Amino acid sequence: MGIERDYTILNSSEVKFEEKKSIFICNISRVKDENDALRFIDNIKSKYKDATHNVYAYTTNNGISMRYSDDGEPQGTAGPPVLEVLKREGLNDVVCVVTRYFG
Repeated sequence: MGIERDYTILNSSEVKFEEKKSIFICNISRVKDENDALRFIDNIKSKYKDATHNVYAYTTNNGISMRYSDDGEPQGTAGPPVLEVLKREGLNDVVCVVTRYFG
């Protein structure tokens, strides 16, 4: 039987990078629960309301609550990969929003 990991992050962080003339901004934060995650997502969407997309994923409550959104990207191409990274790394009580300005 394997060891199950359950990690979270200590501090919120924002990282920007450019890929093929599109600008991506990743915001990640620790959250207490699903409502906390939804508030964080709303704040990022307000901050970057002129963005092409604000894709997100989060996991809370020991992985019982997991959600994602492609936010207009082709179905299954944005939100699920973000959620898979959170799951693969054993992260819990974390929300990640990837903002895209299409270039």
